[in-house]
Amino acid sequence: MPPRKIDLAATFASFDETWVPKVVAELNGQQVRVAKLLGPYVWHRHAHEDELFLVVTGRLRLEFRDGDVELVPGQLCVVPRGTEHRPVADELVECVLLEPAETRNTGDVDHPYTIEPDELEVI
Repeated sequence: MPPRKIDLAATFASFDETWVPKVVAELNGQQVRVAKLLGPYVWHRHAHEDELFLVVTGRLRLEFRDGDVELVPGQLCVVPRGTEHRPVADELVECVLLEPAETRNTGDVDHPYTIEPDELEVI
């Protein structure tokens, strides 16, 4: 992708789907993905990839088997590889994700939310 300015507000306004990440940039084998989240996701883990969640709007709860992390706008959390987790958004959340380009959104789980990395929309 050539250098360009990314307006997050305009980017989030361009789609309505929830739990469908969109690729907005790439760097060093990583993808910057944006997604709208609403409701509970599926419990999953990424065996080989860390995953960064940065909340732009809303409140996101990352559930772990040993406790939860609550995020509000401007806060982020890195989920270490191999850690089982479940994002839950009780209200609409706009979120930026940073993860390796080969990361499957549902990790080790096959689920209706699963999108293979090469099928992600680039916007």
